Order: sequence, then structure tokens, then C-alpha cells
Amino acid sequence: MATKVYVVYYSMYGHVARLAEEIKKGAASVEGVEAKLWQVPETLSEEVLGKMSAPPKADVPVITPGELAEADGLIFGFPTRFGMMSAQFKAFLDATGGLWRTQQLAGKPAGIFYSTGSQGGGQETTALTAITQLTHHGMIFVPIGYTFGPGMFEMEEVKGGSPYGAGTYAGDGMRQPSELELAQAFHQGKYIAGIAKKLKGSSD
Repeated sequence: MATKVYVVYYSMYGHVARLAEEIKKGAASVEGVEAKLWQVPETLSEEVLGKMSAPPKADVPVITPGELAEADGLIFGFPTRFGMMSAQFKAFLDATGGLWRTQQLAGKPAGIFYSTGSQGGGQETTALTAITQLTHHGMIFVPIGYTFGPGMFEMEEVKGGSPYGAGTYAGDGMRQPSELELAQAFHQGKYIAGIAKKLKGSSD
């Protein structure tokens, strides 16, 4: 059977969604892996989103907490809010109590990716504070470390991401993920999918 990797994200202005697309491509590039994009439910009203000039959501299915258990590997993405994950993604994880009680996510490998507004806006703290969610579920956090190679040491251009996972800088909202950031996202998807495949193979 194929190894299922779910890329689950929340994106208000499209930056995280763009990274998610590339992560899915990376995961799907691993033979025997079936990658799928999901987004978590929006908690804000259309009226509020309109006032925030948020564009329409991408045509990606909305996941329910129970569907997380179907995956062999998970990669979670969200924008930062004051150095932590957005409230929308936190609300979704708050609804996973049933999975926690039965430990249905225990032992599953999981990665994290993110978007911040500035270079000091939480590229590491957003991931670091999110690890607590994985820990309580007994999941295995899979950072990318420095496996992205020379791209991790790029100093000539602005680049998001860290050893915790792929990332981008949204700036005032106009900046889009760079080619280097997208390459790191692709790498993360491929890297975690490979690990999920190995773990699934050893348990079959």
C-alpha cells in the first residue's frame, strides 16, 4: 500500500499555501508515496476576512480532525501570530482531543513549515512552540536540520526557513516565496515523505 503523507495548512494571504503546494510536490516525488493537500477550517467570518483584504481560499479540501489518523506522515503549515501558530490552526488542533485520548497519532512522523512577516518575526519560535502539540499526541517531530545543504547557508538573499522546517517572509504581504524558499519546501516534503515511507515499511 502507498505511504500517505498529508500536507495540512492554514493560509490567509496565500504564502503558506504556496509553500504547501511545493511540499506536496516534494513528497509526491518519492516513489510509493501518495501526497495530499488539506486546509484547516477558517474561524473568521467572510465580513472580517473582507475587511482584512484576504483573497479567496484555494480550492483545497477542508480536513476534519479524524482524517489525520489516515496519514502515515503529516506536515503542518501556518502563518505566525506573535511568534506562535495562527489561531485557526490552534483551534483545529484543539479539536483533536478524541485522537489524543486514543493516541491515534502516536508514532507518526510530522514536520512544520511557516510564514512570518519579518526576519525577527518567529521563523524559529513558531515551530518551536508548535512542537508541544506534536509531543502531547506522541508524534515524532522531523526537522529538516541542515539536510538542505548549501541553501541553509545562503547569505546573499533574504531566505526564510530554519533547521525546524521550510519558511518564507511575507513582508507587507506583497512578497511571495522565493525560488530558494520553494526549493527548501520541496526538499522538506521529499525528506519527510522518505522517512514516513521507511517507518511504514518497518511496521508493515
